[in-house]
Amino acid sequence: MDQQNKGQFNSNFGFLMAALGSAVGLGNLWGFPYKMGLGGGFAFLVLYAILLVVVGYPLVLSEIAIGRKSQKAAIEAFTEINPAFKFNGVLQTAVPFFLIAFYCTFGGYVMKYLFISLGMFGGKQFDPGETFDATLASGSSVIWVLIFLALTVLIVLGGVSGGIEKFCKIAMPALFVMLVVIVIRSCTLPGAGAGLAFLFKPHFEGMSSASGFFNTIKLAGSQMFFSLSLASGCLIAYGSYLSKKENLEKDAVYITIGDTVAALLAGLAVMPACAAYGIEYGAGPGLLFVSMPTIFNDMAGGAFFAFLFWLLVFFACLSSSIGMMEGGISAILDSRIKAGKSANRFGVTMVMAAWALIGNLITTLDGLGSTDRVAWFRIFNAPHALYIWDALAEGILMPLTGFIMAILIGWVVPHYIDDEVESSSPFKTKGFFDFCIKYLGPLFMAMIIFGQLMATVTGQL
Repeated sequence: MDQQNKGQFNSNFGFLMAALGSAVGLGNLWGFPYKMGLGGGFAFLVLYAILLVVVGYPLVLSEIAIGRKSQKAAIEAFTEINPAFKFNGVLQTAVPFFLIAFYCTFGGYVMKYLFISLGMFGGKQFDPGETFDATLASGSSVIWVLIFLALTVLIVLGGVSGGIEKFCKIAMPALFVMLVVIVIRSCTLPGAGAGLAFLFKPHFEGMSSASGFFNTIKLAGSQMFFSLSLASGCLIAYGSYLSKKENLEKDAVYITIGDTVAALLAGLAVMPACAAYGIEYGAGPGLLFVSMPTIFNDMAGGAFFAFLFWLLVFFACLSSSIGMMEGGISAILDSRIKAGKSANRFGVTMVMAAWALIGNLITTLDGLGSTDRVAWFRIFNAPHALYIWDALAEGILMPLTGFIMAILIGWVVPHYIDDEVESSSPFKTKGFFDFCIKYLGPLFMAMIIFGQLMATVTGQL
C-alpha cells in the first residue's frame, strides 16, 4: 500500500525498467564510448568493471533499500537514518536539478536529429558538421528542447505507475532490441576489428603514470555514477515506491548488470563504426552528433540505421530525463507531506519543470560555448554552461555524496539495511556487501574524488 499518496510501482518488472531507464541514457550511449575513448579503451573497461562490482552494486542496493525502508526520498530518508547526515540528502537532491538543467537540451538535439533522419529515406543527405554547428548556434533549437521537456513533464505527471512505469515497460525492451541491431551492423563493417581491439585487447598505456591512473579512474568513476544514477536521489525515490515483497538483492544485481550490458553494447555500437571510418574515439558531443551521422551517410542502409539509432537515443534520453525529474519531485513531495500538506504532484512537477526550463534555456542559448548569449554564466573560466552543470553534479556531488553514504552505512550505522533486505529474501551477499561498503567502496571513491580534484586543478575535468 502507498503510505504517502506519492505513488507505487505495480510490478517488479516495472520498477526494474524504470530504474534501468533512469540509468540507461546519454551516460551509456554517448558518455561511455566517449570516456572510454579518452581513457584508453581496455584500461578504462577494466577499472569500470571493478568499480561496478565493489562500488556500483553496494550503492545501488543501499539506495533502493534506504528508499524502501524509509518510504521517503533522499532528504527525509537520510534524516531518518541519522539527522546529522540530512545534508547528504540535500546534496544528493541537488544533483538531478543540475543534471536536468542540461539533459533536456541534448534530448531536444536528439529529437531534431531523429526528425532529420526521416529525410534520409528520401535520399536527402546533410553535412553532419555544419548541421551540428547550426544546431548549437541557432536559437530555434530552443523549440526542440521545449518539446522534449514537455514530453518529460507529461509522463511524470502520469504518476509512478500510470506514467513512468508504463512508458519504461515499453521503451526499455525496445531500446535493447534496437541497440543489438545497431551493434550487429557496426561490428560487421569493414575495418571494425580495430574498434573491437581497442575495447577488448589488453593494453594499459593510459595508466603508465600516476596521473594517467587517476585520470582513468576519474573517468571510469564519474561514468559509473552518472550511468547508474547513483547519489542523485533517483534510486532512493524509486526504492520508496517499491513493494515490500520484492527481492532487493536481485533487483540491485539486475540494475547493475543491465546498465553494464547497455554500456558495453553502446561501446560495440560506436567504437567499431568509428574505427571503420577513421573517426576519433574521444570526440566529445561530436561523437554522437557528428561522427555517427557521418558514418550513417556512407553506410549501406544508412537511412534505416540512422533512424533506428536516433530513436534508440531518444528513448534513452527520455527515460533518464524522467528519472532525474522524479528524483527532485519526490523530495519536494516529502517536504509537503511532512508539513501536513497534500502530495500535489501537479504543482510540484510544475516547479521542477520551471527550473528545468530556466537551466536548459541557459544551456541551449550557450550552444556549448559557440555563442556569447549567456557568457555571464561561465563562472571560473568554464568553457560553456554544460561544463558547469556537469562538473557540479557528476564531477563533484555524485562521488562525494556516494562516499559519505558509504561511510554512513558502513561505519556510522552498520547493518542499517540488513533487516530491509532480509524482509523479502536471505541476504546472500551480506559478507561481500559489508566488506565493500566499509572498505573497498570508500577507498575507490576517495581515489575518484582525488582524480576529480586533480582534473579540476589542471583544467581537464
